[in-house]
Amino acid sequence: MTGAPATFMEAALAEAEAAGARGEVPVGAVVVAPGGLIVAQAGNRTEELADPTAHAELLAIREACRTGGSARLPDCDLYVTLEPCPMCAAAIGFARICRLYYGAEDPKGGGVDHGPRVFSHPTCHHRPEVYGGIGERAAGDLLKAFFKERR
Repeated sequence: MTGAPATFMEAALAEAEAAGARGEVPVGAVVVAPGGLIVAQAGNRTEELADPTAHAELLAIREACRTGGSARLPDCDLYVTLEPCPMCAAAIGFARICRLYYGAEDPKGGGVDHGPRVFSHPTCHHRPEVYGGIGERAAGDLLKAFFKERR
């Protein structure tokens, strides 16, 4: 799949929708290699796998590293529907992701532009370019509907 950032965010949104349909918090992520090739995509699976680290970002990064045969993804971009939490932000840095595009902000649990702002710390070894607000409305609406249904 190739296209502009919105196209890749649409793929991440499809993963988020699938996660929500499984009863997971609807977050999706897509890793894009140079040339616009999606090399991995995932939605949250924390409940399904009984694993608090099974966030969409981590699952997609793990798959991209596995298929690429490297623990680093320096030429890849990550599209995720929600601002990554501190755990995922750290993994993004460790994987050396080039650019991070995210949809909805997460003032409570985010770790990029909110909370601990992982990439702002002087001890952070890698800082990807960060672009927030890509597909923000669609991602936010998906999350709001999910949590409204459960309250």
